[in-house]
Amino acid sequence: MPRSDWQTLRKVLPYLWQYRWRVGLALGFLLAAKLANVGVPVLLKYLVDALALKPGDVRAVLIVPIGLLLAYAALRLCTSLFTELRELVFAKVSFGASKQIALEVFSHMHALSLRFHLERQTGGLTRDIERGTRALQSLVSYSLYSIVPTLVEVTLVLAFLGWKFDMGYVWITLTALVVYITFTVSVTEWRNQFRREMNELDSSANTRAIDALLNFETVKYFNNEAFEAARYEKGLESFRRAQVKSQTTLSMLNTGQQLIIALSLVAMLWRATQGVVEGRLTLGDLVMINAFLIQLYIPLNFLGVLYREVKQSLTDLDRMFSLLERDREVADAPGALPLAVTEGVVRFEDVRFGYDANRAILHGVSFEIPAGKTVAVVGSSGAGKSTLARLLYRFYDVTGGRITIDGQDIRSVQQASLRRAIGIVPQDTVLFNDTVGYNIGYGRTGSTPAEVEAAARAAHIHDFIASTPKGYATTVGERGLKLSGGEKQRVAIARTLLKNPPVLIFDEATSALDSANERAIQAELKSAAQGKTALVIAHRLSTVADAHEIVVLDAGRVVERGTHADLLARGGRYAEMWRLQQADEADAPGV
Repeated sequence: MPRSDWQTLRKVLPYLWQYRWRVGLALGFLLAAKLANVGVPVLLKYLVDALALKPGDVRAVLIVPIGLLLAYAALRLCTSLFTELRELVFAKVSFGASKQIALEVFSHMHALSLRFHLERQTGGLTRDIERGTRALQSLVSYSLYSIVPTLVEVTLVLAFLGWKFDMGYVWITLTALVVYITFTVSVTEWRNQFRREMNELDSSANTRAIDALLNFETVKYFNNEAFEAARYEKGLESFRRAQVKSQTTLSMLNTGQQLIIALSLVAMLWRATQGVVEGRLTLGDLVMINAFLIQLYIPLNFLGVLYREVKQSLTDLDRMFSLLERDREVADAPGALPLAVTEGVVRFEDVRFGYDANRAILHGVSFEIPAGKTVAVVGSSGAGKSTLARLLYRFYDVTGGRITIDGQDIRSVQQASLRRAIGIVPQDTVLFNDTVGYNIGYGRTGSTPAEVEAAARAAHIHDFIASTPKGYATTVGERGLKLSGGEKQRVAIARTLLKNPPVLIFDEATSALDSANERAIQAELKSAAQGKTALVIAHRLSTVADAHEIVVLDAGRVVERGTHADLLARGGRYAEMWRLQQADEADAPGV
């Protein structure tokens, strides 16, 4: 449920409170600028009155108020000077608060569970974050640069008019302001539905565009460029229609505002003109009142735009704060301690889990990976093999049972320490759009080039990298698309070897490699796993034949376990899978 505007504002205040002294100083400069601005029409009045002489009057040369002219120029200069000082002092506030909230959102997105990131829409999410951080700057800027200055100036002008003349001017101005603000707020509130529709359609069109670009290859495979363009055009057309509606209603708002301003100006100037005719006011008084009205109503012309932008900023901030309040699902327990790895024994104890409450994936899975040993988990597709890796890495929490490392329930330790202790080579490797060296070095940030190269050699990818014109400075493209599947997998293996953790997970680590490369890398993986606790998830059984123990999963249950030779001799599920794979490899051409 969306929070109220005041609730959103209260969420913003802590980000500004740390800059409270700057805010106070900026408000001081604001008041000084407005006092100087209000002084300009007053000086203009005395200047006009001093010059109210008949043509040819010799006193004109003596009476020309040089001091008033200089004071007028000084006040104009002070208005600009104090305004610039206000902006200079306040710049650190708006930019600093915006930076802080952007960083918080970025960090929180990484803290959210894998479930959130699997369900998110990247284009819409990035647009929400972009609009939210920009909204904070806009909200603060509009408040200090437009709304608060206008309120201060209105207060000063009304106080002066009431003191210098009579309350009639005050009541006319106040009535006009009340009517103007009521009209502006009510029409803008009505218009917000069109603005919200615009934003939703904008995010939707952007999501479609980003999705199509991210899946560039799939679009090409099925020759669907025209189809994607048509989908995007449909989204843009809906966005255009919403824009036209919004612009039409904006024109209605502006017309109504100008009518209210025109009527109030006529009433004020008529009253002032009558005062001059009756001798109660001087010509300078008329000029001063007119100047005051111009100073008041020029910023009021933008009130509708300001109100709309402030409302939109609050809406955008609310969406971003909603992201910040998303439940992490997997969070550190209060008082969680760092994981202490002594031996590296991993145990799955009666583990139960389902991605949805109505559909269980794992049904009481129990097995142990002894310290320094390698245990393989095999089974048909959908048996729950990769789910075990995700649970061990704590992308999700088990719904029953527990997983321990050296007797410590992984739910009771700090996630950062858990993930430092585990290295994983996933089945689907995605790389950053950066250099090969950066992607390998990501395994342990701050590594030296020599360490990166050593990891690349261990993963049998150094020769390939060295053969490219730019070597380790070769860019891999978006999601690593410039590399083949095998090359990407070897970069992922090198990255994990560089991390050098005590616990390793190989989730179909060689699935994208040809037989020759697979055999070479298997030897390196076996060497890398020496002395480490390793969980190997595999579909190709030949890659795990030498594991210390093989666990066979079927429909989320352990149906067999033992060594390769034991399981073959038993003639059960594993033996059947082995026979089928051996037959498939024998029948495959070119093998």
